Amino acid sequence: MAQERFPEITIYTDGACLGNPGPGGYGTIITSKFSSTELSGGYKLTTNNRMEMMAVIKGLESLQEKSMVTICSDSKYVIDAIDKGWARRWKINGWMRNKKDRAINPDLWEQLLALCSKHTISFVWIKGHSGHIQNERCDQLAVNAAKQSDLSEDLGYDR
Repeated sequence: MAQERFPEITIYTDGACLGNPGPGGYGTIITSKFSSTELSGGYKLTTNNRMEMMAVIKGLESLQEKSMVTICSDSKYVIDAIDKGWARRWKINGWMRNKKDRAINPDLWEQLLALCSKHTISFVWIKGHSGHIQNERCDQLAVNAAKQSDLSEDLGYDR
């Protein structure tokens, strides 16, 4: 019986915030054997961590079919929360990190966990601002998006 083959995709991501909180943006590069696509967007008032998460979410949302995905991010917050099972545990515990502290950004964690369940995903940490070409480009996309004049509302940002 032949093993089913899924497309192999690499998603590079970065988030930026001009002030934290402040105007923010995400930058995402989706690459496959045959193509490369850049995505970006910005929000009027948000946080850097939300934009790091949004970059991953937007990349995964863009995939048309189940894929083998490598996500390259400079966000230990995103990578550790998924790889170490923290986000799943927060969800199971009603979005509580422990008995007294609420998890931050449950709206985005909910989306990210759902998207991760649709694909086979591995996360790779990349040191930020270290000359990694795709990471630097994602940073540029994110910063440029945050500087736009027609920014969206981050409806999930809890002031």
